[in-house]
Amino acid sequence: MPHIKSTYKPAILFRNNHFNTAYKTLFFVDNIQYSRAQIVTVDNDFVDLDISSVGSETAVLALHGLEGSSQSKYIISVLKYLNSQNIDGAALNFRGCGGEDNNKPYAYHSGKTDDVDLAINYLLSLNKYRNIFILGYSMGGNIALKYMGTTKNMPDEVKGAAAISVPCDLGGSAIALESLSNILYQNMFMKTLKEKALQKLNKFPEANLNKEVIERSKTFKDFDNAVTAPLFGYKNAEDYWVTNSSKQFIPDIQKPTLLINALDDSFLSESCFPFSETKNHQKVYFETPKYGGHVGFNSTLFGKDLLWSEKRVLEFINHNIS
Repeated sequence: MPHIKSTYKPAILFRNNHFNTAYKTLFFVDNIQYSRAQIVTVDNDFVDLDISSVGSETAVLALHGLEGSSQSKYIISVLKYLNSQNIDGAALNFRGCGGEDNNKPYAYHSGKTDDVDLAINYLLSLNKYRNIFILGYSMGGNIALKYMGTTKNMPDEVKGAAAISVPCDLGGSAIALESLSNILYQNMFMKTLKEKALQKLNKFPEANLNKEVIERSKTFKDFDNAVTAPLFGYKNAEDYWVTNSSKQFIPDIQKPTLLINALDDSFLSESCFPFSETKNHQKVYFETPKYGGHVGFNSTLFGKDLLWSEKRVLEFINHNIS
């Protein structure tokens, strides 16, 4: 499909990408009522799926970003809005992100799609949904795009996907996050990632992780070399990134998919914008607003958030609903 001209025109404050990125985290105040389903995995682990139902035949499976959860403010914002529009929400907490440590030395990574398949099968087992859409943010967006491009025999009920602020090239994004302007974000991620890894090491000493190397990790490359790659069987960080970057899977996507990456997203390198992969694609719609930050896309009018990205997702769903 042709590159989409975006309608996102934010207020002046939101033309600052860092303010747009941080706004919901700092100022969004709301909550949502979930019912939790704990799903047992084939490797004797579990994932937590938090469902917010309004009795619809359409559900959105939301995938959070790195170190997020169903309680992330962007997840609450979009699912509460979709509930108000008579659409059910289901937020998948990746392993170890639902408030309880999972049962394995490993948890999740930026290309682990098997738990998405598990969540979709659970939703189908409820025998109430005719339409399921996947919605991924940041890391969750990379997982969503990979899932859409690699899954064979996808259920007919899965009508499409939307992915927002996606590091389509994981290595490029990791390098971008090393820049001085992103140092605060990187340090925040490193803090929680290292804490979890050290807890895993205490719980599973047989995992043979190196405590000193973990503690010295300052960048995603350091951490993925020390933790992600060995736990999931990759040679190193680069092997993990190359294998799981969603950019390569976009040509194989067969169902309607919306990808929104802001041009001012400081988390994304130039290689995270798949212009050539989407230029003549018949199913993937690629939208690149000038502004938006990372998982931002806020816009206020007299103090009221106009929920641009939430409404954009709804528009896409309604266009592709059966």
